Amino acid sequence: MNKIYKKTKENIKNNNFLFIVLIAIRAYGIYFLNKICNYKQEKIRFYKEVGYQLNLKNPKSYNEKIVWKKINDRNPLLPITADKYKVRSYIKKVLGEEKVKEILIPLLYVTDQPETIPFERLPSAFIVKPNHASGLIIIVENGHFNKKEIIKTCRRWLKTTYGLEKLEWAYQPIKRKIIIEKLLRDDDGNIPNDFMFYMFHGKCKLVLVDFDRMNNPSGSYFDKKWDFISVKKPHVLQGPIIQKPKNYEIMLELAEKLAEAFDFVRIDFYNLNGKIYIGELTHYPTSGTTKFEPQSFDFKLGKYWKIKPKYWKKNKKSEY
Repeated sequence: MNKIYKKTKENIKNNNFLFIVLIAIRAYGIYFLNKICNYKQEKIRFYKEVGYQLNLKNPKSYNEKIVWKKINDRNPLLPITADKYKVRSYIKKVLGEEKVKEILIPLLYVTDQPETIPFERLPSAFIVKPNHASGLIIIVENGHFNKKEIIKTCRRWLKTTYGLEKLEWAYQPIKRKIIIEKLLRDDDGNIPNDFMFYMFHGKCKLVLVDFDRMNNPSGSYFDKKWDFISVKKPHVLQGPIIQKPKNYEIMLELAEKLAEAFDFVRIDFYNLNGKIYIGELTHYPTSGTTKFEPQSFDFKLGKYWKIKPKYWKKNKKSEY
């Protein structure tokens, strides 16, 4: 199948419409094959990454429930909040227009036609990313960039289906765009620490602080009361034990409001010199393959999450 795919791709590489159709057919084919085979590929991937058998009939661990969510959760707010552009309207609805002005990272430009990006009007530092994916970014600093390469990369992003092979439904309905935001830097010129609130049924049970993500990443876990938790991810350095931020309670309150419509969601914030910016709402962290040391923490975390099929139909907060 891969040989046919590569040959066909080469033959139609200059036809954008056919290229998109080909990619979609391949991705959706893998998705439905996985479903027909009782998610065999997902189970293989899960065992390889996490180290134990995936139980979808009676999920107990945090990771198992993330996979269950990917397959079964069709909350209509998932595609809206997974969309890095549309999530802004959701945040505005939940928190109000005045609060949004305070916490949203300034949006510089949005388009589905990369060639229209007004590079000459952009500041010397900015970040470029697609709205329908995670982990794809271009960071521009000091006004140094290659315009043609950015446009080329953005066009490729717009053609790329994200998350389908991993069963990540929330990304599929998103109308693809390129967004450009202000690049946040702290006083030392670094991207600020990322505060990730793990919200179960609207309540925070875990906070992960990511340090120096772009250079020498490390992470530290804390509970809701800001007591340090001795747990880590393999191959990721243990981060420092830091004092609770002075504006921690504000971040916690914001996270609780934004999480009310979901059984689980991770709410990410940047804390820059005491000013809070919201990063994103994440529904499938690491696609359900976060390996914890010790492994027992995976199951401890899973106890906070009560699986309730179609929970969103009984939750008025899920209406949009």
